[in-house]
Amino acid sequence: MSSVKLTQYSHGAGCGCKISPQVLDIMLESQLPKFSHPNLIVGNESRDDAAVFNLGDGTGIAILGWPVDKLAPEIAARVIDGARDVCAKANICLAGGHSIDAPEPIFGLAVTGRVDLEHLQRNDQAQVGDHIMLTKPLGVGILTTAEKRGILRPQDINLARDNMVKLNDLGVKLAPLKGVHAMTDVTGFGLMGHLLEVCEGSRLHAHIEFNQIPLLTDLQYYLNQGCVPGGSGRNYASYGHKLGPLSEEQLNILCDPQTSGGLLVAVAEDKMTQAEDICRAQGQDCVWIGHLSDPVISQNYCVEVI
Repeated sequence: MSSVKLTQYSHGAGCGCKISPQVLDIMLESQLPKFSHPNLIVGNESRDDAAVFNLGDGTGIAILGWPVDKLAPEIAARVIDGARDVCAKANICLAGGHSIDAPEPIFGLAVTGRVDLEHLQRNDQAQVGDHIMLTKPLGVGILTTAEKRGILRPQDINLARDNMVKLNDLGVKLAPLKGVHAMTDVTGFGLMGHLLEVCEGSRLHAHIEFNQIPLLTDLQYYLNQGCVPGGSGRNYASYGHKLGPLSEEQLNILCDPQTSGGLLVAVAEDKMTQAEDICRAQGQDCVWIGHLSDPVISQNYCVEVI
């Protein structure tokens, strides 16, 4: 095999892509009230090259890619402020990071924290008879595709955004409840992809009631307009053989890639009410969408949708 030079695919050389200090100053200028964390020793204020955090809590480290020749740095500042706001709600600080000139806008966080191992929840410990809880509606991928195409209806503006910025800190409250056996989040693989991970890891079969699944809006309207993200088809091509029969509508919704989707939680039947109470106390929605059973030997799929 001939060698491949990865540098051919980069528009600049390493740190030569870094955004200039002058532009970076504009991006880091916050319009929000200052949020300080007692454990943060070195942060963005000192313009140091790295953040220093006194371990004992969590911190977030950011990466920012910005097309400085196309978008004003003030817009990047608003993006960073949005991250600061969400981090403050989670009681963590946004510190450190790396910024580069990139052909398209990119922003992401690497979050470091600690977990109480006694309350650690995996996705492969679900049990027979568990009921399946979903804490956010589906449809982010469909709506963002509609928005990119410029056909999002006025009443649906910001639905996807508001759904994505809602924290999943509910998981910290649910994790200690005896009877919560497995937990994961729903992101790029869609509801079916992440549910399959639970099923295969726990060696169980899932029964899902499609009409119980919460949706952000009337998604069929957008599906009729062809607003199906490319990731939906790639998801189904990857794991569709592990699913029972699906209609076209079901496929496009259940395989829709979610950005910052909700939690998928397997809960023992006798703890369902307590789990609902915890969600209600957090001001968080929760919907029961199905249950788990022993695998059926005669069937060659792991998830059945009814």
